[in-house]
Amino acid sequence: MTKKSSICALSAVMLLAAKALGPLSVVHAGSKDDATPSATVLVTTSIERLDPAVNRLIPAQPVLERIATGFKWTEGPLWLPSGSLIFAEIPSNSIRIWNPARGVSIFMQPSGYKGPPPYGGPEPGSNGMTLDSQGRLTVAGHAQRDVWRLESIDSGAQITILADTYQGKRLNSPNDLVYKSDGSLYFTDPPYGLGTQTDSDPARELRVNGVYRIPGALSQKPGAPPARAGLQLLIKDLPRPNGIAFSPDEKYLYVDNSEPKMIWMRYTVQRDGTLTDAKLFFDAGAYAHHGAPDGMKVDQEGNVYSAGPGGVWIFSPDGKHLGTIAMPEPVGNLAWGAPDHKTLYIAASTSIYRISLKIPGVVPHTR
Repeated sequence: MTKKSSICALSAVMLLAAKALGPLSVVHAGSKDDATPSATVLVTTSIERLDPAVNRLIPAQPVLERIATGFKWTEGPLWLPSGSLIFAEIPSNSIRIWNPARGVSIFMQPSGYKGPPPYGGPEPGSNGMTLDSQGRLTVAGHAQRDVWRLESIDSGAQITILADTYQGKRLNSPNDLVYKSDGSLYFTDPPYGLGTQTDSDPARELRVNGVYRIPGALSQKPGAPPARAGLQLLIKDLPRPNGIAFSPDEKYLYVDNSEPKMIWMRYTVQRDGTLTDAKLFFDAGAYAHHGAPDGMKVDQEGNVYSAGPGGVWIFSPDGKHLGTIAMPEPVGNLAWGAPDHKTLYIAASTSIYRISLKIPGVVPHTR
């Protein structure tokens, strides 16, 4: 790929002198104590500008801030209407919550695996999260091998299991998820939450790493068992399906694949919620930087923002790679936040970052 890029390097020293800073939280993975807030850290980054269209999306001098650090692997960031950010810290089997005034604290622990014997794998926690239209937290259970809903934003609230098996066999490890406006829920199910993270894991029961749809997820009554017979397997030919997102008009569903090929796919969504017309949206090819396709989100104009090699990749609605926000460590997932939905929160390995962009993002609609 020929890359005629314009690189905009940021000086952390200059930015520190130019801006008043908010709190940075440092939390050691596994700690149950609240963090002590301290100064936000501005991080030197660069923007790979591959197409002039990216200048409508990213400011000329963007500011990348690290707002929390000290973790092992962060995932599933989600902005809450209350003004806080919730995210998973998978190795410590916890969900954390960050507040601009109070920093990071434990929201729930354990959040995934709850069995009595030691887990034995690297990722015992939960993964991606979203809200349904009633504002209820919905979680990809990952090592718990299910999809569950918290009936209110309270760690002690009732939990409802939305999916745990397909045709009588346990799911692998639900990874990421997204609601459609009709109340159905779509999720990916690779093996990363299993002990060995491989297709040959002894606990694996399904032969596929699929993408599924729960037709009536929104209407499932609190505490009711999953509608197991209704779970639909929509995609079964991706070896490692991972991130998932709808276009703003829900005409298309995007699903990326982390390995061995680093690709993004686009599917046409039919009126009944099924998928057709699978098309390769983008192929990253052989890319030397750290990271791979993972969590993704879209903005209100249909541009796609995704974890990818080297940082956050940005695509036009027709699949053109517009540019990349370079990140100092592998990115797991993203979330739009702040009142105007123009701040992109980035879960990247040990830390949570944020960057203010120009176009508002699509966020879960809650009434």
